[in-house]
Amino acid sequence: MNTTPTRRAAIAALAALPVLGALPACSALPDAGTAAPDDEALRAALAGAHRSAANRARDGARHPYETLRFFGIRPTQRVVELTPGGGWYTEILAPYLRPQGLFCTAHFAKEGGSEGRRRARANYDARLAKQPELYDRLFSGTLPSGGRFGDIAAALEKDGGADLIVTFRNVHNWLEDGSLDDTLKACHALLKRGGVLGVVDHRAAPGTPVETMMKTGYVSEALMEARAQQAGFKLAARSEVNANPRDTKNHVGGVWSLPPTFAGKDVDRERFAAIGESDRFTHRYVKS
Repeated sequence: MNTTPTRRAAIAALAALPVLGALPACSALPDAGTAAPDDEALRAALAGAHRSAANRARDGARHPYETLRFFGIRPTQRVVELTPGGGWYTEILAPYLRPQGLFCTAHFAKEGGSEGRRRARANYDARLAKQPELYDRLFSGTLPSGGRFGDIAAALEKDGGADLIVTFRNVHNWLEDGSLDDTLKACHALLKRGGVLGVVDHRAAPGTPVETMMKTGYVSEALMEARAQQAGFKLAARSEVNANPRDTKNHVGGVWSLPPTFAGKDVDRERFAAIGESDRFTHRYVKS
């Protein structure tokens, strides 16, 4: 893979920053996902007829109920989802938060950027418009720029900021394009004191070089924690709910060799299908 000047600069900057070694055990910390009673509203959102069959089929790999509970989500919160992609988690969060909470999504800008990013945002907004009964109270905003949120910060200003920010399998993209530190800084500024940042991403083996993370899509827990700490967050707990010990992480096509992408198409497809989706870390950070 060729390395652009922007990417080389990102690699150099990240390599110069401290990366922690083994993470401290957090199992003794309170687990927001198990301490509270069963969340019937969240289960109802997961069971809703609005969810597509294809999305439901991935529940066993993505563990949405356990993951969101681990982040401490409640139906009255102000929640922001970063880079929602096609809306897999949006489909769950929007009906859950619609009656009592406030839900914002931070996607690519409608104008500017690459054609692919503009198309992804347009497709996402078009999907929301097709089901107003679910998404009419969702605020579809824009990712931060220069370490600050714009439209979403304005939408949350009167409420004192966000209670919870969540992002799923996006850290490796921010690492690759050099926006990770600015994004975490913006999240810290947007959250209320005591607010939570919930992160899920593909897990690299300890000691993996930054450039390898960029090529493969796997990010080490140590790098994630170091970057979050630099932005002002404290790691409150980590969960193995999205772990997959079958994932060897040494695939020629990186994480994209695995389902649901199957970048190699029919090449070793049965073997990759047997592995399943990637091994992932799940972290809960707190703004102190």
